[in-house]
Amino acid sequence: FPEGDHDHIIRAARRVVDAGIAFPTLLGKEERIRAEALDLGVQLDGIEIVDPLLTGKLTTYSEAYFQARSRKGVTSLSAERDLRESRTAYAMMMLKQGDTDGVVAGARQDYPATIRPALRVIGLKAGVSVACGMYMVVTKRNVYFLADTTINIDPDASTLAEIAVLAAERVRELGIEPRVAMLSFSNFGDAPHAQSKKVADATRIVKARRPDLIIDGEMQANVALDPEDRKNYPFSSLVGAANVLVFPNLDAGNAAYKLLAVAGGADIVGPMLLGMNQPVSVLQQNASVDSIVHMTAITVSQAHRKADSIPVTPPLSMAMDPLFGRE
Repeated sequence: FPEGDHDHIIRAARRVVDAGIAFPTLLGKEERIRAEALDLGVQLDGIEIVDPLLTGKLTTYSEAYFQARSRKGVTSLSAERDLRESRTAYAMMMLKQGDTDGVVAGARQDYPATIRPALRVIGLKAGVSVACGMYMVVTKRNVYFLADTTINIDPDASTLAEIAVLAAERVRELGIEPRVAMLSFSNFGDAPHAQSKKVADATRIVKARRPDLIIDGEMQANVALDPEDRKNYPFSSLVGAANVLVFPNLDAGNAAYKLLAVAGGADIVGPMLLGMNQPVSVLQQNASVDSIVHMTAITVSQAHRKADSIPVTPPLSMAMDPLFGRE
């Protein structure tokens, strides 16, 4: 946790330890973190504190960062400066060098300030050309996943197809069988337009590349979520209600999750950062303690899969456990 002196991060770290989720490492000045924890009444046993300027690894990390970015505008001096000035960049180097298993950041800075060092240091998985963001929406009855909500402003058909595959793969990793709907204002060609054609083309790309996935589109949101509304389209390959909603552009995806967050009645968890080479999660600014705990659990599940290729517990049980609704 690069923002180790943030009150929500400290509270979340305590809950992460108590729940047996992970061994947290808080980055920052030790005296400041301990003073903040004392004010909060939070015990720090089981929680590691690391001051990046005092660990003795700054030089090693700076050299590795310079070697990786030397032909991308980074000098040896700017490499050390970047890691001195940005605990987020330092945390990414810890992950890159194998000194931690995952990074959860963003509680006190805007999204680009977190994702830039993640992309520069960690980079994308082999075979992946874009990163994207996905939110998990937990209602009393169902869990839905919304993508892309944070990164790609106006993806073309190929990029949209990759977003759909990344989202479906992450949902499957979390123990839920993805049923993907490619959303539009049009239903299966009934409103021809370049935007709806893009979504239809993306759907065809995914179906050709990944016949194992349940996916269809283009379709309106109500048709995706209500099988009754889909009876007018008996040819659709979507089975049941969609649980993964892929939006045609960032306007739609971003507005949708924020409307759900404001309307209430659902817990919004995320954004999950998809396509990265190692486990990185980006928090919303001033994310709640609940959200930080859940993002940590998701990050841990990624780290387990990367290390051991073992199945993970479905998040539905996690989302419904007593951690939810407890600040």
